[in-house]
Amino acid sequence: MLFSDTYHEIENEAEHVWKSKGSKFLAFAYLVRSENDIKLKLVELRKLYPDATHHCYAWVLGYDQQNYRANDDGEPANTAGRPIYRQIQRLQLCNVLVVVVRYFGGTLLGVSGLIEAYGTAAAECLAKCSIIEKKILEVYQISCEFGLENEIYKLCKQYSTALTVNSNEQAFCAEIKIPLQQSPAFKEQVKLNYKIQLKYIGIA
Repeated sequence: MLFSDTYHEIENEAEHVWKSKGSKFLAFAYLVRSENDIKLKLVELRKLYPDATHHCYAWVLGYDQQNYRANDDGEPANTAGRPIYRQIQRLQLCNVLVVVVRYFGGTLLGVSGLIEAYGTAAAECLAKCSIIEKKILEVYQISCEFGLENEIYKLCKQYSTALTVNSNEQAFCAEIKIPLQQSPAFKEQVKLNYKIQLKYIGIA
């Protein structure tokens, strides 16, 4: 169950270099919208740093933060991907990929050393990002017969939202975006007006 109708994203990409006992950790933060975006960024980094020892990462997709992954890329289990993921969680970020590329310096860091190095590199990289709060909006197609458009415009005014009109020859049609917490009341109000039809499209 969601208790908020907002989520957080990074506004800019960032890079950071962290060094520990000869090892160099190159951290990168990206705004991503899909798993395909993530794959492209990972491929790009492997081409840029083909001789690196490890390419460890974590990502989160979706405003509810339920779609995520952490990858250790050959480091001991939970010493790389999870520390990176925890930094994303700490800031409650969505739609973000953080990659930490390691060049081994010849000295073993141990489990605690790896956790600290990957976590610190990720945290300091994300600290260079501007974080913005965005509203979770439900998107609907709303329609009525021509001549009854004022019924829809009244609803828009009441919920302080705008319409994107895409009418056809048969009816007045538009796309409307409603904040998540206002959505139940909005749908109930539409039900009371038999002149208006509503179709759910998705989340913006």
